[in-house]
Amino acid sequence: MIRCAVALTVFAAAAAAQSVKLRGDEIVILLSGNTAVGMWDGHAYRQYFDADGTTVFADGEAPSSRGTWRVEGDEYQSVEGVDADWEGRFVMEYGGQWFWVSKTIPPTPFEVIEGKRLVVE
Repeated sequence: MIRCAVALTVFAAAAAAQSVKLRGDEIVILLSGNTAVGMWDGHAYRQYFDADGTTVFADGEAPSSRGTWRVEGDEYQSVEGVDADWEGRFVMEYGGQWFWVSKTIPPTPFEVIEGKRLVVE
């Protein structure tokens, strides 16, 4: 079960049927030690977020890649490779569904699975 603190906070606000932007501490609780599953650029992906700040991204089209993640303010941020720039997104909840949201991408839905689940079982 994904941590109850996030669920209670978000679902109580969702009862009013409006989108809720997660705070930084809620993003950390939601993602730490868990795997996000969704579609990115037309490809299914899975991304694990270790509590130590490392992340593993697997999309089935290429070898998995490692990176780093953090939360700055109320924004999730990640970087892949040593010369790359940090990319930021907000995490929103609407109607029981999680979404990645930024100025450059449309709201992109994802699910959260407890634990490290990079392989489809």
